[in-house]
Amino acid sequence: MYKRIAFLLFLTSSVLAVNGQGTTSLSDAIDYALTNHPEVRVAQLNVRDAEWRIRENKATGLPQVTLGVNYNYFLQQPAVPAEAFGFPGEPGQKLTFALRNNLSGKLAVNQLIFNNSYLMANKAARLYRQYVELQLNAVKEKVRQSVRDAYLPALLITESVKVLDKNIENQQTLLDETRAIYKAGFVEQLDVDRLDLISSTLITERESLLRQRDILIDVLKFTMNMPVSEEIVLSDDMNQLLVTYADINPDEALDYNNRPDYATMLKLRELNQLQVDVYDNDWLPTVNVFASYDPSFQGNEKLYWIPSAIAGISVSMPIYDSGLSNAKQERAIIAAQQVDIQQDLMLKGFDLEIENARNRYKNAVQKVEDQERNLALAQKINDTSLTKFRAGVGSSFEVTQAQAAYYQVQGQYVAARFELLNSIVALKKALGKI
Repeated sequence: MYKRIAFLLFLTSSVLAVNGQGTTSLSDAIDYALTNHPEVRVAQLNVRDAEWRIRENKATGLPQVTLGVNYNYFLQQPAVPAEAFGFPGEPGQKLTFALRNNLSGKLAVNQLIFNNSYLMANKAARLYRQYVELQLNAVKEKVRQSVRDAYLPALLITESVKVLDKNIENQQTLLDETRAIYKAGFVEQLDVDRLDLISSTLITERESLLRQRDILIDVLKFTMNMPVSEEIVLSDDMNQLLVTYADINPDEALDYNNRPDYATMLKLRELNQLQVDVYDNDWLPTVNVFASYDPSFQGNEKLYWIPSAIAGISVSMPIYDSGLSNAKQERAIIAAQQVDIQQDLMLKGFDLEIENARNRYKNAVQKVEDQERNLALAQKINDTSLTKFRAGVGSSFEVTQAQAAYYQVQGQYVAARFELLNSIVALKKALGKI
């Protein structure tokens, strides 16, 4: 009965969550998680980091200006004997090659004109930003699904408690009527005890469901990264969510591009191919232009103004690196091939997921239809047994049997509707529509 359903839900929904203060809908819970979940926040920081990486790479190719000041005082000036160069002079006389005081400054400008690695690095940085943005979308979808997986089981128990409350109320009314009939001498104490036992059992099951619901709501809060101490009440109901998610076509063809994971995989493949292209063109030269102005004062006792300036261009090209670039390129090719294999496996997984989701949805629809018929029949039997009992032509045993069957079918119907809602969500996820 309900106890079995609650226990099954507890086993199958270990990963759950909800948020909000006061009443909380599924959309509220998802919005809260998207704002507060640590995985989303880390992914958002990755996007910001990618933006600054673009600026960092771009700056390396822009003009680089440096300014410096330097002062040197020679405690011992480098010198050689004058006769070493054939100069006349007194013995021991030396020629110095540096003045004792040297005060100089420097203003230098360097500009990269062409470098293939720089161009490719800028392109890679832009691709990486797109990649982390796609990762952010994939993380958000993962968080949404986690919240849904946590919210729906908690909602199911909430719905089950509502049904159980109604049954307890009806059972208590019947028990009061039977006690009155017993006092009038038309039924036995056994009839009262049987109905009292059912009422007591329903109350016990309700208390158990409430404890299970509290556990599931706490897990929902954890999934949303919400403090467990916060109080929330689920505001959605099964009918509302079934209507919200009802626009589904189980035979719709799957477009892989609707799946965030696939888009992320394609961008990763593009990044790997770019790495291959870098090493394929590593023979291209690097061209720089530069200019510097070096004002200086030099002298011993007196300083002399001796400025200098220089401008130039440098070109360098790799000729032979003992196979280093070739090895790096082969590794990049292998990395790209690994992504191709992962992509093929991902597509096969998507195909399997969509087929399973379609079958699950069709089975759930059929199960709900079957349980609707069973519920109508069980209610008819229960109503008939109650009518006969109240008329004095039926037994309490017949009533308790009919009630037990009716309550069991009620639980199966609620569980079938929950499975239908879950199957719709799974199908929408497989199609990339949620």
